[in-house]
Amino acid sequence: MAGNMSYTIVEYFGGDEGHRCGYCKNEKSNFSHGMWSHTMTVQDYQDLIDRGWRRSGKYVYKPTMDKTCCPQYAIRCHALKFQPSKSHKKILKKMNKFISQGELPKEPHEGEGILKTMFLISTLCFVGEPMESVSEEMGTQGLTKMCHSEISCSTSTNFQKEVEVRPTITEFRNQVTDIVPTRAGADANRPPCRKAKELRKERRLQKEQERHNADAVVSSLSHAPTQTNQPKPLEDFISESLMNNSAHRLEFRRFLCDSPLEAEYSVDGPTMGYGSFHQQYWLDGQIVAVGVIDILPTCVSSVYLFYHPDFASLSLGSYSALREIAFTRQLQIQSSKLSYYYLGFYIHSCPKMRYKGQYRPSDLLCPETFVWVPIEQCTPHLDNARYARFNQDPDAGDACVLTDLGRALVLYKRGLMPYAVYSRKRKGCSDEDEMQQYASLVGQNCVERILLYRS
Repeated sequence: MAGNMSYTIVEYFGGDEGHRCGYCKNEKSNFSHGMWSHTMTVQDYQDLIDRGWRRSGKYVYKPTMDKTCCPQYAIRCHALKFQPSKSHKKILKKMNKFISQGELPKEPHEGEGILKTMFLISTLCFVGEPMESVSEEMGTQGLTKMCHSEISCSTSTNFQKEVEVRPTITEFRNQVTDIVPTRAGADANRPPCRKAKELRKERRLQKEQERHNADAVVSSLSHAPTQTNQPKPLEDFISESLMNNSAHRLEFRRFLCDSPLEAEYSVDGPTMGYGSFHQQYWLDGQIVAVGVIDILPTCVSSVYLFYHPDFASLSLGSYSALREIAFTRQLQIQSSKLSYYYLGFYIHSCPKMRYKGQYRPSDLLCPETFVWVPIEQCTPHLDNARYARFNQDPDAGDACVLTDLGRALVLYKRGLMPYAVYSRKRKGCSDEDEMQQYASLVGQNCVERILLYRS
């Protein structure tokens, strides 16, 4: 950022020998490269995730796409063009119903319907606190990486059970009135019988009148000004839960949280600045979900979401993604470059992870040329093979391919120097192959800005 003198400092660990895959559960079939980030600027991280890197805490990793069992492709959504799908609308309406009426849906495995439980909740709010305290409180057990993050905490709620009052069979029978008259001769009040000819004539006249009325309606519509049916925007669905007469109150507060990203501010950036932000979801004074997002120069990147299993029926993972897309659209008003929502990795070979492709329009990152390609053009290739190059231009290559390793920055003995100087000081050093690998993975732009720690 302008006027910012911060540096990114990393330790590169190289590629691993394979570890257990959390998606296909195969042993030692998941391969990646990694590095530990002591500190990182938001611009460097933006450039890294645009080359397929991703952070988990301070550990930054990049899957070895042509080798790993379940290739993980970076995915981004065009937030400004996003329109919620039918399933997204259903999730938003479900949450709105809970906020406005206090009815919590049943768990998905319990089928359709609404629990007959009314929650007496004064507020449902989102606040933040340092990430460290939550991490220590939750530990690392049972974390779920979707498009977001982690959760813990129990909640206790007061409730009233709605009592269904149903009449007994005897009471029901007593309330039923017999509407079938007993035949006891001709009914004097009944109209006289009519001839079939008269009935046919009446029906014909009635049909002609209906046809005439229909023609009149069509004629009036053809002369009326045309109106295009505009789809209901995401913000309208969300605002439905913010009515003053709602049973619960929904609000957001965002706080900086602990991460390797340095908090930064820019004149043309969002008022809250760039960095990592913590969102806590509170229900009746108890925490039920925690979300972490990174606000970067051109995107909001979803990191983690943890949620309490008691509220799984509210689809908090998908709901928080929709809220974060809406938040990205708000930030774009303040910063024109910030227009994308990054959902982490899309894994086509894992059916449970394909849901990220439903947030459209979206792109996948080509693992060879590092250009973004519309997902509709990518999925046919992934149907045939787990690993695929999406950019079909045979002459296209890595735009940030390494051209001069000597210009890579190294932090050695508390001194900042180019790799060419470092290699002369370290006579006989044998880390050139590792440096070549590191530089090719982060790209020329980052290799000339990031400080690589050398012991």
